[in-house]
Amino acid sequence: MTQSEKTGPRDAVIELTGNDLTLADLTAIAAGAPVKLGRAGSDAVDRSRAVVDDIVANNEVVYGVNTGFGNFASVVIPPEKLAELQYNLIRSHAAGVGPALDLANCRALMALRANVLAKGYSGIRRKNLEALIDALNAGFHPFIPEQGSVGASGDLAPLAHLTLNLLGEGEAFLDDRRVSAAEALEAKNLKPIDLEAKEGLAFINGTQVMAAIGGLALKEAASLARHADIIAALSLEALRGSRQAFYHKIHEARPHTGQKASADNLWRILAESEIMESHRDCGKVQDSYSLRCVPQVHGPARDTLDHVLKVFEIEINSATDNPMVLGDEGRLISGGNFHGESLAMAFDFSAIAVAELANISERRIERLCNPALSDLPAFLVQEGGLNSGFMIAHCTAAALVSENKSLCHPASVDSISTSAAKEDHVSMGTIAARQFRAVVTNVRRVLAIELLAASQGLNLIPEKPALALQGVVDLVRAEVAPWDRDRYMASDIQKAEALIGSGNMIAAVERVSGPLA
Repeated sequence: MTQSEKTGPRDAVIELTGNDLTLADLTAIAAGAPVKLGRAGSDAVDRSRAVVDDIVANNEVVYGVNTGFGNFASVVIPPEKLAELQYNLIRSHAAGVGPALDLANCRALMALRANVLAKGYSGIRRKNLEALIDALNAGFHPFIPEQGSVGASGDLAPLAHLTLNLLGEGEAFLDDRRVSAAEALEAKNLKPIDLEAKEGLAFINGTQVMAAIGGLALKEAASLARHADIIAALSLEALRGSRQAFYHKIHEARPHTGQKASADNLWRILAESEIMESHRDCGKVQDSYSLRCVPQVHGPARDTLDHVLKVFEIEINSATDNPMVLGDEGRLISGGNFHGESLAMAFDFSAIAVAELANISERRIERLCNPALSDLPAFLVQEGGLNSGFMIAHCTAAALVSENKSLCHPASVDSISTSAAKEDHVSMGTIAARQFRAVVTNVRRVLAIELLAASQGLNLIPEKPALALQGVVDLVRAEVAPWDRDRYMASDIQKAEALIGSGNMIAAVERVSGPLA
C-alpha cells in the first residue's frame, strides 16, 4: 500500500503540517473533507513571521518585503507603503483569463497553499493562514481563471485571484452564481483578510495550481488504469481471446512492476470463463497485440503514474516560496523553489502514459466492430445497413485518441521570457497539468465506449464470460440496455462514463477475484 492509499473517512479532519499531505488526503479535501492547522505548523508560521517583523522594524532592505517585484526588485519601498505594496501586487497579478476552476480544484489548491504556508518558510501571519483554512472549510468558492500561469515565480495569476477574493475584492461563486467576493464571504460568515509586509507574495509564490489540477487528474488516471484491465478483459472475452498470455511465468521473466500487476489482474479476472473453455482446442495460435500485450502497455502506464505520484507528494510538501524565510537563522534568502519544472515534466509524462490506455483501447474497439477481425456482426448490431450500431461510437473513440496526440505534446519543452527577462526560463507546468487533465477525460470516454462495445459483443455470443466479469456486465445492463436497433448513442456513453467514475466495476470484480493491483 502506498502512502497515498492510506486515508480515513472523508469527513475526518485532515491536519495540515506542511510535511505529510498525501494525494489521498488531497482528493478527500477536494470532495469536502475539512482541514485544520497542526500545532507544528502554527509554531513554524509564528517563527517565520517574527523574522519578517524584525526586518521591517530594522529597516533592512530585503526583496519581497520592502522592494518591488521581478524587474522592480531594486526599487526600495518606504515603510509607510509596505501594505499598499502587497495590495498592489495582488490586484495587478490577478490577470488570469479563461474558464474558472471548479470547486473541487479550488478546494485542492487552497489546501495545498495552506499546507505550504504551514511549513513556515513564507512569513505570513498565522491569522491569515487560518483565514484561508476557514474559507476552505466554509465551502468558499473563489473565481480563479485557469489560464495565465507560465509555471515559474509560482502560479502567480491564479493564486492572485484566490488572494484577491480573500481580500473581499473581485468576484467569487455563490451557489454557482458569480457575485462580488465581498457578498460571497459574507454569505459564508467570513471576513476579508488584510495584508502586511510580504503577505501578498506569501500567498502567490508556489506551484499549487498546477499541483491541484494535475493531482486530481493523477488520482483519476490511477483508477482508469485499473478499469482498463477490467474492460480489456471484457473485450478479450467478446473476441474469444486467450488468457494464456497473462500466465505469471511470462511476466516474471520481464519483471516490471506494472506489467506484473496488470497481468495478475487479467489472469484472475478471466478465471472460470465458459468462453475460454469453449475454444480451448480452437485453431487460433495467438491473439493480436491489443489483446495479448495488454500488460505490456497498461503496465508501463502504471509504472509511470507511480513515479509521478512520488514526485507529486514530494512537491506538495515542499516550500515553494521566494524569498524563503529561514526562521532558525533569522533571515530571508532568494531562491527558485517556485519553478514548476518537476511537476511540468511529471504531468507531461503522465499524459503520455495514460493516453496509451486509450490508444490500445481504440484498437480493441476496432476489432469488436470490424467483422474482418472477429466473429461478431459488423458494428455489433443485427440487421446491419438498416442499423449502424457502434460505427460512429468507434469514430468518436478514434477522434479522442487523435486529439490526445496533440495534447501529449510536452508543455515542459517550451519556455518564454517574462518580467523584462528577469524570469527568463519558465516551466509551463500549469499548461502541462491542464493538458494532462484533458487527456484523462478523453481516456475515460474511450474506455466508456469500449465498455459498451465489449458488453454488446458478449450479448451476441452464447457463452457466459468469467465469473468476475458477469457482475460488470450486470452493472452495465442496469444502466444501458443491449443494442438491438439504432437509438440515441450519446446518453449511453455518458452512462458508461459515469459507471467508470463510480468505481462500482472495480468493487464488483474484487468481490470475486480479490483486490486488484
